This record gives sequence, C-alpha cells and structure tokens, in this order.
Amino acid sequence: MPYDESVPPTPRRRPLIAAVALAAVCLSAAGCGAGDDGGGGTAARPGPSGSAAASAPASASASPSRSAPAPGKKSASPTTPSASRPANKIPGPLSGKTVVIDPGHNPNNRLHTREINRQVDIGTGHKECDTTGTSTNSGYAEARFTLDVSHRLRDLLAKQGAEVLLTYDDDRSYGPCVDERARIGNKAKADAVVSVHADGSAVGNRGFHVILPAAVRGGAADTSKIVGPSRDLGTRIAGLFVRATGSAPSNYIGGNTGLDTRKDLGGLNLSTVPKVFIECGNMRDPKDAALLTSPDWRQKAAQGIADGISSYLKG
Repeated sequence: MPYDESVPPTPRRRPLIAAVALAAVCLSAAGCGAGDDGGGGTAARPGPSGSAAASAPASASASPSRSAPAPGKKSASPTTPSASRPANKIPGPLSGKTVVIDPGHNPNNRLHTREINRQVDIGTGHKECDTTGTSTNSGYAEARFTLDVSHRLRDLLAKQGAEVLLTYDDDRSYGPCVDERARIGNKAKADAVVSVHADGSAVGNRGFHVILPAAVRGGAADTSKIVGPSRDLGTRIAGLFVRATGSAPSNYIGGNTGLDTRKDLGGLNLSTVPKVFIECGNMRDPKDAALLTSPDWRQKAAQGIADGISSYLKG
C-alpha cells in the first residue's frame, strides 16, 4: 500500500497491449520492453520498451527482516533527509550505479498517528506524512513485508556491485514522511529508486502492479524529466517480476498490464530521479497472502525486482 495515499483512485481499464508484451517476455526469456508512466489501497500502469536480461530466481536463503525498534527508540529528524548506510561495494556489472530502496511504511507508524497524519506538501497538493499500511488477515504487516523484501533486494543488487541505500532500516520510530523519502533518492542522485509495497484490496483481487509517475508540474513537483526513464524501469521490473515469481499482473487495476500511472503520490511527484512503486500482491486476498508470507516467494519477488533494476541500469 503506498504510504502517501489515503483513498485509492478508481481503477481504470487500460489496453491489453502491455499484457501481451509481458506474456511474451515471460514465455520467451527475452528482454522486457518499456511501457507507459507511475499502495494500502489499490493501484499501477505502463512504461517504454527495451530488452531485459533476466537472471534466474535466487534461492530463499536471504536474511529475514529485522524486528521493529522499541516505541521509545530515538528516531532521525522527520525533516532531515537520511538513509541507511550503503551495502558494501563489490566489483560487478552494476559498479558505479546507485540504487535507493524505499521500504513502504514503518512498523511503528501505528504508534505515531499524530505525526504520520501531518500534512506535507507534494507539489500538486498535500498528503499525509505517511500511513500505517495494510496487513494480512493473520496480522502480517505490510511494513514487515516491505523491510524483508528490501533487505533481500539490497543484498542481490550489492552482489552485482551497486551502491545500495535504504530510505530507512528499522532505525527510526515512524516515517520517513513521503517528501523526505523522495529527497533521499534525489540527494543520492540515484540511478533508480524503487518503493516496495503490498496492496490491501478486496478478496479476489490478485496479482502485482507497478506504479509509474504521471507527468505533473506544480510547486516542487516536476516529473517531466523522469516520466520516460521511470516508465522504462517499471516495465522492465514488471516483465521480470512475472518471470521470477510466476505471479500474474493485477486482475483489478492496470487493465491486466501490471502497470499503472498516477499523479497523486508524493513519493513520485517530488522525485527528480527515475522512480517507481511496486505492489507485490494483495495482502487481503488469502491466495496472495499465502505467497506474501512465504520466505521462498519473497526471495523470488526480490529477485524479480533486482532483475528489472539490473536490466534498466545496463541499458
């Protein structure tokens, strides 16, 4: 569930062209093209085309996510951009590239409702600083899921030589706010930023979708330079996520393309570097929840996202 959304937009049908492209990627083991521009509610859309080199899914041996900090633990200033230390650099095909991973929400946001409900400027309007995110019916929190997948994703990218930073890593009591999350990627001059989420939609709504930035301009928001690159990044991630996980694109948003373009998310509106969100599945659907709670599947999810990022960065 996107941290800077309170009410999900009404899903709009999109052409099935991108869906066909994704299926072709899946079946042929060829590269993924780019489609069009773009979490706890619903939403994602298409990006440009280009070939994507997929790697085989990794085994489910990555380290589990860490436990949340105690409620009283001192946090970083909610107005000062900060990021976890980058993973150790190893020479590899992504050497010289910087990737920022943004784990959606924070496990302790629920203990800081006043702080996360504070309105922040997203350029085209105002939104909550952050939200609590969703959870499975059994209580597995989206914020736990996003941290776990983000850790796995960090390790996969670091092994390829990328410098990887997280917007936060269980090191603060709440947040960061959506505007700060965007600033962290901007300050790092990241080559790619991916915000990891899981959706909270109705039972029967299944599958993943990638959210791409729309063309927006207002106040501090100007996505004109990142719409195309973000579309390319998102489309590659979508195609290679299918291959790594076996999951289908969302059946309830994006017209079966696995992609959605949005203009209401501060994390995208305020970004000056290529950035996308990925909703890995629907936590409120029992079948999707069974995947999202599986460490093996989370490793495959991280592999699919890593493959998409790697394909994009390699060009």
